Amino acid sequence: MQAVTFLHGVSQMRNHCSLKQLTTHSQMPVVLSESATHRRKDTVASIDDVARHAGVSTATVSRVLNNKNTVSARTTARVLQAVTALEYVMSSSASSLASGRTKNIGVVVPALSRWYFTNVVEGVESALIRHGYDLTLYSLNDGGPARRSVFEHFLLRQRVDAVIAVSLELTTDELTRLHALNKPLVGVGGPLPGVRTLSIDDVEVSRLATQHLIDLGHRRIAHIGGTDEFEADFHLPANRREGFESALTAAGLPVRDEFFGTADFTIQGGHAAAAKLFSEHPPTDPDGPTAVFVTSDEMAIGCLLAAREVGLNVPDDVSIVGIDNHELARFFDLTTVAQYPRDQGRKAVEMLMDVLQPEQWRHGELNTPLDTTLIIRGSTAPPTTHR
Repeated sequence: MQAVTFLHGVSQMRNHCSLKQLTTHSQMPVVLSESATHRRKDTVASIDDVARHAGVSTATVSRVLNNKNTVSARTTARVLQAVTALEYVMSSSASSLASGRTKNIGVVVPALSRWYFTNVVEGVESALIRHGYDLTLYSLNDGGPARRSVFEHFLLRQRVDAVIAVSLELTTDELTRLHALNKPLVGVGGPLPGVRTLSIDDVEVSRLATQHLIDLGHRRIAHIGGTDEFEADFHLPANRREGFESALTAAGLPVRDEFFGTADFTIQGGHAAAAKLFSEHPPTDPDGPTAVFVTSDEMAIGCLLAAREVGLNVPDDVSIVGIDNHELARFFDLTTVAQYPRDQGRKAVEMLMDVLQPEQWRHGELNTPLDTTLIIRGSTAPPTTHR
Protein backbone atom coordinates (compact mmCIF):
# COMPACT_ATOMS: atom_id res chain seq x y z
CA MET A 1 0.00 0.00 0.00
CA GLN A 2 1.10 3.57 -0.64
CA ALA A 3 0.02 6.34 1.72
CA VAL A 4 1.12 9.79 0.59
CA THR A 5 0.25 13.22 1.94
CA PHE A 6 0.23 16.15 -0.50
CA LEU A 7 0.75 19.38 1.43
CA HIS A 8 -0.62 22.01 -0.93
CA GLY A 9 1.03 20.23 -3.84
CA VAL A 10 4.18 18.96 -2.12
CA SER A 11 4.22 15.21 -1.53
CA GLN A 12 5.32 13.89 1.85
CA MET A 13 5.79 10.13 2.22
CA ARG A 14 3.88 8.29 4.91
CA ASN A 15 4.43 4.82 6.30
CA HIS A 16 4.37 2.40 3.41
CA CYS A 17 6.18 3.64 0.33
CA SER A 18 9.64 4.71 -0.73
CA LEU A 19 10.46 7.68 -2.93
CA LYS A 20 11.06 5.37 -5.88
CA GLN A 21 7.52 3.99 -5.59
CA LEU A 22 5.78 7.35 -5.90
CA THR A 23 4.68 8.66 -9.27
CA THR A 24 2.77 11.93 -9.52
CA HIS A 25 2.44 14.46 -12.31
CA SER A 26 1.59 17.65 -10.48
CA GLN A 27 3.92 18.20 -7.55
CA MET A 28 4.60 21.88 -6.93
CA PRO A 29 8.03 23.22 -5.91
CA VAL A 30 8.39 25.17 -2.68
CA VAL A 31 10.30 28.45 -2.94
CA LEU A 32 11.13 30.30 0.28
CA SER A 33 11.67 34.03 0.19
CA GLU A 34 15.07 35.31 1.31
CA SER A 35 13.63 36.73 4.51
CA ALA A 36 11.72 33.55 5.24
CA THR A 37 14.89 31.51 4.72
CA HIS A 38 16.77 33.78 7.10
CA ARG A 39 13.98 33.55 9.68
CA ARG A 40 13.93 29.76 9.43
CA LYS A 41 17.66 29.69 10.25
CA ASP A 42 17.16 32.07 13.16
CA THR A 43 13.70 31.74 14.71
CA VAL A 44 10.15 31.10 13.57
CA ALA A 45 7.40 33.47 14.65
CA SER A 46 4.89 31.99 17.08
CA ILE A 47 1.27 32.85 17.76
CA ASP A 48 2.47 34.60 20.94
CA ASP A 49 4.70 36.85 18.80
CA VAL A 50 1.73 37.76 16.61
CA ALA A 51 -0.42 38.51 19.66
CA ARG A 52 2.23 40.80 21.18
CA HIS A 53 2.83 42.56 17.86
CA ALA A 54 -0.92 43.19 17.41
CA GLY A 55 -1.58 43.98 21.06
CA VAL A 56 -4.23 41.29 21.46
CA SER A 57 -4.58 37.90 23.12
CA THR A 58 -3.54 34.63 21.49
CA ALA A 59 -7.20 33.58 21.56
CA THR A 60 -8.07 36.60 19.41
CA VAL A 61 -5.31 35.72 16.93
CA SER A 62 -6.66 32.17 16.74
CA ARG A 63 -10.21 33.40 16.09
CA VAL A 64 -9.01 35.66 13.27
CA LEU A 65 -6.90 32.97 11.62
CA ASN A 66 -9.74 30.46 11.79
CA ASN A 67 -12.21 32.89 10.22
CA LYS A 68 -14.40 33.22 13.28
CA ASN A 69 -16.74 36.16 12.72
CA THR A 70 -16.44 37.37 16.32
CA VAL A 71 -13.58 39.87 15.98
CA SER A 72 -13.99 43.50 14.92
CA ALA A 73 -12.74 44.61 11.52
CA ARG A 74 -10.15 46.95 13.09
CA THR A 75 -8.71 44.21 15.32
CA THR A 76 -8.74 41.72 12.47
CA ALA A 77 -6.74 44.15 10.34
CA ARG A 78 -4.15 44.57 13.13
CA VAL A 79 -3.77 40.81 13.50
CA LEU A 80 -3.38 40.28 9.76
CA GLN A 81 -0.80 43.07 9.57
CA ALA A 82 1.16 41.36 12.35
CA VAL A 83 0.92 38.01 10.54
CA THR A 84 2.34 39.61 7.39
CA ALA A 85 5.09 41.50 9.19
CA LEU A 86 6.27 38.43 11.10
CA GLU A 87 5.69 36.01 8.20
CA TYR A 88 3.74 33.82 10.61
CA VAL A 89 2.44 30.47 9.35
CA MET A 90 0.00 28.61 11.59
CA SER A 91 0.92 24.95 11.99
CA SER A 92 -1.56 22.34 10.86
CA SER A 93 -1.71 20.88 14.38
CA ALA A 94 -2.53 24.26 15.90
CA SER A 95 -5.16 24.88 13.25
CA SER A 96 -6.72 21.49 13.91
CA LEU A 97 -6.91 22.10 17.63
CA ALA A 98 -8.50 25.50 17.14
CA SER A 99 -11.01 24.56 14.46
CA GLY A 100 -11.64 20.86 14.97
CA ARG A 101 -10.67 20.43 11.31
CA THR A 102 -7.50 18.87 9.89
CA LYS A 103 -7.81 20.63 6.51
CA ASN A 104 -6.89 17.25 5.06
CA ILE A 105 -8.93 15.00 2.76
CA GLY A 106 -8.34 11.26 2.49
CA VAL A 107 -8.48 9.86 -1.06
CA VAL A 108 -8.58 6.10 -1.60
CA VAL A 109 -7.83 4.60 -5.04
CA PRO A 110 -7.31 1.01 -6.23
CA ALA A 111 -3.92 1.84 -7.83
CA LEU A 112 -1.81 4.69 -9.18
CA SER A 113 -0.64 2.80 -12.26
CA ARG A 114 -3.83 3.35 -14.27
CA TRP A 115 -4.53 6.39 -16.44
CA TYR A 116 -8.03 6.95 -15.06
CA PHE A 117 -7.03 6.88 -11.39
CA THR A 118 -4.04 9.20 -11.78
CA ASN A 119 -6.15 11.72 -13.69
CA VAL A 120 -8.92 11.70 -11.07
CA VAL A 121 -6.30 12.22 -8.34
CA GLU A 122 -4.73 15.12 -10.26
CA GLY A 123 -8.15 16.75 -10.51
CA VAL A 124 -8.75 16.22 -6.79
CA GLU A 125 -5.33 17.60 -5.88
CA SER A 126 -5.65 20.77 -7.96
CA ALA A 127 -9.08 21.53 -6.50
CA LEU A 128 -7.98 20.88 -2.92
CA ILE A 129 -4.97 23.18 -3.33
CA ARG A 130 -7.33 25.90 -4.51
CA HIS A 131 -9.44 25.44 -1.37
CA GLY A 132 -6.42 25.32 0.96
CA TYR A 133 -6.67 21.62 1.80
CA ASP A 134 -4.03 18.91 2.00
CA LEU A 135 -4.50 15.42 0.57
CA THR A 136 -3.59 12.03 2.00
CA LEU A 137 -3.63 9.44 -0.77
CA TYR A 138 -4.12 5.74 -0.04
CA SER A 139 -3.28 3.47 -2.99
CA LEU A 140 -4.50 -0.10 -2.52
CA ASN A 141 -2.18 -1.59 -5.10
CA ASP A 142 -1.42 -4.72 -3.09
CA GLY A 143 -5.04 -5.73 -2.72
CA GLY A 144 -6.90 -7.10 0.29
CA PRO A 145 -4.45 -6.52 3.18
CA ALA A 146 -3.91 -2.87 2.24
CA ARG A 147 -7.63 -2.31 1.84
CA ARG A 148 -8.33 -3.73 5.29
CA SER A 149 -5.59 -1.60 6.85
CA VAL A 150 -6.99 1.59 5.33
CA PHE A 151 -10.59 1.02 6.36
CA GLU A 152 -9.91 -0.64 9.71
CA HIS A 153 -7.08 1.58 10.93
CA PHE A 154 -5.79 4.53 8.92
CA LEU A 155 -9.04 6.37 8.17
CA LEU A 156 -10.30 5.72 11.70
CA ARG A 157 -7.47 7.76 13.21
CA GLN A 158 -9.48 10.92 12.59
CA ARG A 159 -6.72 12.56 10.52
CA VAL A 160 -9.04 13.60 7.72
CA ASP A 161 -12.06 15.86 7.43
CA ALA A 162 -13.66 13.79 4.65
CA VAL A 163 -13.02 10.86 2.33
CA ILE A 164 -13.17 10.49 -1.47
CA ALA A 165 -13.36 6.87 -2.66
CA VAL A 166 -12.41 6.43 -6.34
CA SER A 167 -13.74 3.39 -8.22
CA LEU A 168 -14.21 1.38 -5.04
CA GLU A 169 -17.46 -0.45 -4.43
CA LEU A 170 -17.36 -0.24 -0.65
CA THR A 171 -18.65 -3.16 1.40
CA THR A 172 -21.35 -2.76 4.03
CA ASP A 173 -18.69 -3.07 6.74
CA GLU A 174 -16.48 -0.41 5.12
CA LEU A 175 -19.40 1.97 4.74
CA THR A 176 -20.43 1.37 8.36
CA ARG A 177 -16.92 2.20 9.57
CA LEU A 178 -16.79 5.39 7.51
CA HIS A 179 -20.26 6.53 8.56
CA ALA A 180 -19.26 5.95 12.19
CA LEU A 181 -16.60 8.64 11.75
CA ASN A 182 -19.40 11.12 11.06
CA LYS A 183 -17.32 12.53 8.21
CA PRO A 184 -18.52 13.37 4.69
CA LEU A 185 -17.90 10.71 2.06
CA VAL A 186 -18.04 11.14 -1.72
CA GLY A 187 -17.66 8.30 -4.22
CA VAL A 188 -16.40 8.55 -7.79
CA GLY A 189 -17.11 5.79 -10.29
CA GLY A 190 -20.36 4.19 -9.23
CA PRO A 191 -23.33 4.30 -6.84
CA LEU A 192 -22.88 3.61 -3.12
CA PRO A 193 -25.81 3.16 -0.69
CA GLY A 194 -26.50 6.38 1.18
CA VAL A 195 -23.44 8.14 -0.28
CA ARG A 196 -23.22 11.08 -2.67
CA THR A 197 -21.47 9.83 -5.79
CA LEU A 198 -20.39 10.88 -9.28
CA SER A 199 -20.29 8.39 -12.14
CA ILE A 200 -20.72 7.86 -15.84
CA ASP A 201 -23.25 5.33 -17.11
CA ASP A 202 -21.02 2.48 -18.29
CA VAL A 203 -23.89 0.71 -20.03
CA GLU A 204 -24.85 3.84 -21.93
CA VAL A 205 -21.32 4.81 -23.02
CA SER A 206 -20.83 1.31 -24.45
CA ARG A 207 -24.16 1.48 -26.21
CA LEU A 208 -23.17 4.85 -27.67
CA ALA A 209 -19.83 3.54 -28.98
CA THR A 210 -21.42 0.43 -30.45
CA GLN A 211 -24.28 2.39 -31.99
CA HIS A 212 -21.73 4.58 -33.77
CA LEU A 213 -20.36 1.46 -35.49
CA ILE A 214 -23.87 0.23 -36.32
CA ASP A 215 -24.79 3.62 -37.79
CA LEU A 216 -21.74 3.39 -40.05
CA GLY A 217 -23.13 0.14 -41.45
CA HIS A 218 -21.14 -2.47 -39.54
CA ARG A 219 -22.97 -5.74 -38.90
CA ARG A 220 -20.21 -8.04 -37.61
CA ILE A 221 -18.78 -6.30 -34.56
CA ALA A 222 -16.29 -7.79 -32.11
CA HIS A 223 -15.77 -6.73 -28.50
CA ILE A 224 -12.65 -6.68 -26.32
CA GLY A 225 -13.68 -6.18 -22.69
CA GLY A 226 -12.11 -6.31 -19.24
CA THR A 227 -11.07 -9.46 -17.42
CA ASP A 228 -12.96 -10.83 -14.42
CA GLU A 229 -10.53 -9.30 -11.91
CA PHE A 230 -11.99 -5.87 -12.75
CA GLU A 231 -15.53 -6.98 -11.83
CA ALA A 232 -14.85 -6.40 -8.13
CA ASP A 233 -15.70 -2.69 -8.17
CA PHE A 234 -18.91 -1.64 -9.92
CA HIS A 235 -18.76 -4.50 -12.46
CA LEU A 236 -17.33 -2.28 -15.18
CA PRO A 237 -16.53 -5.08 -17.69
CA ALA A 238 -20.00 -6.60 -17.35
CA ASN A 239 -21.75 -3.24 -17.64
CA ARG A 240 -19.83 -2.27 -20.75
CA ARG A 241 -20.48 -5.66 -22.32
CA GLU A 242 -24.18 -5.22 -21.50
CA GLY A 243 -24.23 -1.89 -23.34
CA PHE A 244 -22.48 -3.45 -26.34
CA GLU A 245 -24.86 -6.41 -26.53
CA SER A 246 -27.98 -4.31 -25.98
CA ALA A 247 -27.04 -2.09 -28.94
CA LEU A 248 -26.57 -5.15 -31.16
CA THR A 249 -29.84 -6.71 -30.01
CA ALA A 250 -31.78 -3.48 -30.56
CA ALA A 251 -30.42 -3.36 -34.12
CA GLY A 252 -31.36 -6.99 -34.76
CA LEU A 253 -27.73 -8.09 -34.96
CA PRO A 254 -26.36 -11.33 -33.48
CA VAL A 255 -24.07 -11.39 -30.44
CA ARG A 256 -21.25 -13.73 -31.43
CA ASP A 257 -19.30 -15.21 -28.54
CA GLU A 258 -16.38 -16.06 -30.83
CA PHE A 259 -15.94 -12.32 -31.43
CA PHE A 260 -15.41 -11.64 -27.70
CA GLY A 261 -12.06 -11.30 -25.93
CA THR A 262 -10.78 -9.87 -22.65
CA ALA A 263 -7.74 -7.93 -21.46
CA ASP A 264 -6.42 -6.06 -18.43
CA PHE A 265 -7.01 -2.43 -19.49
CA THR A 266 -3.42 -2.02 -20.74
CA ILE A 267 -2.00 -1.46 -24.23
CA GLN A 268 -0.15 -4.76 -23.96
CA GLY A 269 -3.29 -6.61 -22.90
CA GLY A 270 -5.35 -5.08 -25.70
CA HIS A 271 -2.64 -5.98 -28.20
CA ALA A 272 -2.61 -9.63 -27.09
CA ALA A 273 -6.42 -9.95 -27.16
CA ALA A 274 -6.67 -8.32 -30.59
CA ALA A 275 -3.84 -10.44 -32.03
CA LYS A 276 -5.72 -13.56 -30.95
CA LEU A 277 -9.00 -12.25 -32.39
CA PHE A 278 -7.45 -11.29 -35.74
CA SER A 279 -5.62 -14.62 -35.96
CA GLU A 280 -8.75 -16.69 -35.37
CA HIS A 281 -11.19 -14.42 -37.22
CA PRO A 282 -9.35 -12.27 -39.79
CA PRO A 283 -11.32 -9.12 -40.65
CA THR A 284 -10.46 -9.69 -44.31
CA ASP A 285 -12.38 -13.00 -44.32
CA PRO A 286 -15.97 -12.85 -45.65
CA ASP A 287 -17.33 -13.70 -42.18
CA GLY A 288 -14.74 -11.82 -40.11
CA PRO A 289 -15.50 -8.78 -37.92
CA THR A 290 -15.49 -5.45 -39.69
CA ALA A 291 -15.27 -3.45 -36.45
CA VAL A 292 -14.15 -3.82 -32.84
CA PHE A 293 -15.56 -2.05 -29.80
CA VAL A 294 -12.90 -1.95 -27.07
CA THR A 295 -13.72 -1.21 -23.43
CA SER A 296 -10.87 1.30 -22.91
CA ASP A 297 -8.63 3.49 -25.05
CA GLU A 298 -5.41 1.86 -23.86
CA MET A 299 -6.69 -1.54 -24.97
CA ALA A 300 -7.99 0.04 -28.20
CA ILE A 301 -4.51 1.42 -28.93
CA GLY A 302 -3.16 -2.10 -28.43
CA CYS A 303 -5.82 -3.31 -30.87
CA LEU A 304 -4.71 -0.70 -33.43
CA LEU A 305 -1.10 -1.80 -33.13
CA ALA A 306 -2.05 -5.47 -33.50
CA ALA A 307 -4.05 -4.65 -36.64
CA ARG A 308 -1.07 -2.86 -38.19
CA GLU A 309 1.25 -5.77 -37.37
CA VAL A 310 -0.84 -8.21 -39.40
CA GLY A 311 -1.18 -5.80 -42.31
CA LEU A 312 -4.71 -4.58 -41.65
CA ASN A 313 -5.64 -1.05 -42.65
CA VAL A 314 -7.61 0.91 -40.07
CA PRO A 315 -10.37 1.82 -40.81
CA ASP A 316 -10.61 0.28 -44.32
CA ASP A 317 -10.20 -3.32 -43.14
CA VAL A 318 -11.45 -2.89 -39.58
CA SER A 319 -12.85 0.02 -37.56
CA ILE A 320 -11.88 0.42 -33.90
CA VAL A 321 -13.55 2.50 -31.18
CA GLY A 322 -12.62 2.90 -27.50
CA ILE A 323 -13.74 4.67 -24.32
CA ASP A 324 -11.90 7.35 -22.30
CA ASN A 325 -10.31 9.93 -24.65
CA HIS A 326 -6.90 9.06 -23.25
CA GLU A 327 -4.18 11.62 -24.02
CA LEU A 328 -2.75 9.21 -26.60
CA ALA A 329 -6.07 8.76 -28.41
CA ARG A 330 -5.66 11.77 -30.70
CA PHE A 331 -2.14 10.70 -31.68
CA PHE A 332 -3.53 7.35 -32.84
CA ASP A 333 -6.53 9.07 -34.47
CA LEU A 334 -8.76 6.89 -32.29
CA THR A 335 -12.52 7.34 -32.23
CA THR A 336 -13.63 7.22 -28.61
CA VAL A 337 -16.27 8.13 -26.06
CA ALA A 338 -14.67 10.74 -23.81
CA GLN A 339 -15.03 10.79 -20.08
CA TYR A 340 -13.31 13.54 -18.14
CA PRO A 341 -11.49 12.11 -15.09
CA ARG A 342 -9.75 15.34 -14.05
CA ASP A 343 -13.12 17.09 -14.07
CA GLN A 344 -14.54 14.19 -12.08
CA GLY A 345 -11.88 14.73 -9.41
CA ARG A 346 -12.53 18.47 -9.31
CA LYS A 347 -16.29 17.94 -9.09
CA ALA A 348 -15.83 15.48 -6.22
CA VAL A 349 -13.94 18.16 -4.29
CA GLU A 350 -16.57 20.81 -5.03
CA MET A 351 -19.21 18.41 -3.76
CA LEU A 352 -17.18 17.92 -0.58
CA MET A 353 -16.74 21.65 -0.09
CA ASP A 354 -20.52 21.96 -0.17
CA VAL A 355 -21.17 19.09 2.20
CA LEU A 356 -18.44 20.07 4.67
CA GLN A 357 -20.70 22.91 5.75
CA PRO A 358 -22.53 22.03 8.99
CA GLU A 359 -25.89 20.27 8.60
CA GLN A 360 -25.54 19.98 4.83
CA TRP A 361 -23.47 16.94 4.03
CA ARG A 362 -26.24 14.36 4.46
CA HIS A 363 -28.47 16.10 1.93
CA GLY A 364 -28.56 16.43 -1.84
CA GLU A 365 -28.90 14.01 -4.74
CA LEU A 366 -27.16 10.73 -4.03
CA ASN A 367 -25.87 10.05 -7.55
CA THR A 368 -24.80 12.72 -10.02
CA PRO A 369 -24.41 11.51 -13.63
CA LEU A 370 -21.29 12.71 -15.44
CA ASP A 371 -21.04 13.85 -19.04
CA THR A 372 -19.54 11.78 -21.84
CA THR A 373 -18.99 12.71 -25.50
CA LEU A 374 -18.55 10.66 -28.66
CA ILE A 375 -15.42 11.94 -30.44
CA ILE A 376 -15.19 10.70 -34.02
CA ARG A 377 -11.70 10.42 -35.46
CA GLY A 378 -10.08 8.42 -38.22
CA SER A 379 -10.19 4.90 -36.75
CA THR A 380 -13.83 4.34 -37.75
CA ALA A 381 -15.50 4.42 -41.17
CA PRO A 382 -18.21 2.53 -43.07
CA PRO A 383 -17.21 -1.03 -44.01
CA THR A 384 -15.78 -1.37 -47.51
CA THR A 385 -18.40 -2.20 -50.14
CA HIS A 386 -17.03 -5.66 -50.94
CA ARG A 387 -17.47 -6.71 -47.31
